[in-house]
Amino acid sequence: MSDEKLLVTASPHLKGPDSTRQIMWNVVLSLLPVVAAALWYFGPSALLVILAATAGALLPERLLGNKGSLGDGSAVITGLLLGLTLPPGLPIWMAFIGGAFGIAIGKLIFGGLGQNPFNPALLGRAFLQAAFPVTLTTWPVTGGNWWNLRGDNLAWPFMSEAAERAALAAQGITLPDVATGATPLGLMKFEKTGSGFSDLMLGSTSGSLGETCALVILLCGAYLAYRGFLNWRIPASIFLTVAVFSGILHLTNAARYPDPLFMLFSGGLMLGAVYMATDMVTSPTTSLGSWLFGGGIGVLVVAIRMWGGLPEGVMYAILLMNGVVPFIERATQPRVFGRSRVKVLS
Repeated sequence: MSDEKLLVTASPHLKGPDSTRQIMWNVVLSLLPVVAAALWYFGPSALLVILAATAGALLPERLLGNKGSLGDGSAVITGLLLGLTLPPGLPIWMAFIGGAFGIAIGKLIFGGLGQNPFNPALLGRAFLQAAFPVTLTTWPVTGGNWWNLRGDNLAWPFMSEAAERAALAAQGITLPDVATGATPLGLMKFEKTGSGFSDLMLGSTSGSLGETCALVILLCGAYLAYRGFLNWRIPASIFLTVAVFSGILHLTNAARYPDPLFMLFSGGLMLGAVYMATDMVTSPTTSLGSWLFGGGIGVLVVAIRMWGGLPEGVMYAILLMNGVVPFIERATQPRVFGRSRVKVLS
């Protein structure tokens, strides 16, 4: 008789080769080229905003999270993604608060990693959008002296721009005047003015830090899909839905509705589709559910952009569909052999 003991463990008994820590840090690694592109276009301001958002995310994770949760990389991803959704001229204290809110309220309050129903980075962005709407919609233009700050990054908390500049001037610090401009989506929505395709692809336009280079984001997403860290069905269904829906609208009235290429490569759609919507915690696990989830996001993005009060709708589209994920999961679960399909509302 063998002396080996019978070990009884909880499922799952078959595990993949990659741990949560490995997956998260690979996502962080894939975001570095996107951060580098933002730094190239917006200078030190990009680094300040991203670092502040990341620090804000790490602090509550360290103080309130489970032991060892700081090292899994999930809070770093939240901070990086939040920073990439923000304008380069944002005061760093706002970015810090957004990161802290995203982790504390968007993740830890639900029980930590794997329990949150909404994407924490987008929840932090939504909080900042509601709390500081003017600052969150002020977009510095690219170009100029690379070393100049693109806004009031160093402003003291809750001080007006004029008061802040006066206080710094008293200390002998003079902030350069910052030129601001509308984003491509803003120009299209309010002025019916398009933007060059090459500018959209390469990111040489006004906008958030993550709108810098669609080509880089697509390449980084391809790396994650190749490694199996990204469900390709979600971004594919988003892109397909946006292209078809906007294409139909463009055919009906080309003067009013932009073409599909503009809709795909403008705004935060690339970053949202590749990194936000594919969050493993807040997206469906079934193949059919992933297609439905991505399709819903695509419809909402086009609807908000075309008929909503804001020129961009990616953040709200993903958050709204995050709330529907439990219903999508229940409706698309494969039928267990010998049993009928479970009704969604039963």
